[in-house]
Amino acid sequence: MRRLIKTTGLMLLAVLLSVSARAQNVEVGAGIYCDTQKQVERFVAVFHGDSEAAIQSVNAEAKNPTACVAATIAFIRGPEIATAKTWHGTFHIVQVFVIGVLTEAGVRSTAPSPTLSIVRVEERDA
Repeated sequence: MRRLIKTTGLMLLAVLLSVSARAQNVEVGAGIYCDTQKQVERFVAVFHGDSEAAIQSVNAEAKNPTACVAATIAFIRGPEIATAKTWHGTFHIVQVFVIGVLTEAGVRSTAPSPTLSIVRVEERDA
């Protein structure tokens, strides 16, 4: 039964990826994903090179152990919500719609759900 569920999940993800790819670009990437814009902005503010420490800080403040997570997901990129700047750099805060999560057991498809992520802006000296 467990193998059937895993196989069905992978087949569903493959269908979602193929159908979604026609209408949207499906991406797979590792990153930081948070529930709210405020949490992403806080992550950027407390990030000093140690992602795990910044995640733990944000989650403690939110009193939610999964408010922000580091994960590898399959997603459809949504709109840019805001830009956050620190002395570490500039980051775009973007909405993403999660359609799959990479786990130790493989890719697990999920119902599309919105979350927020950050993308570092490559800044060049003029």
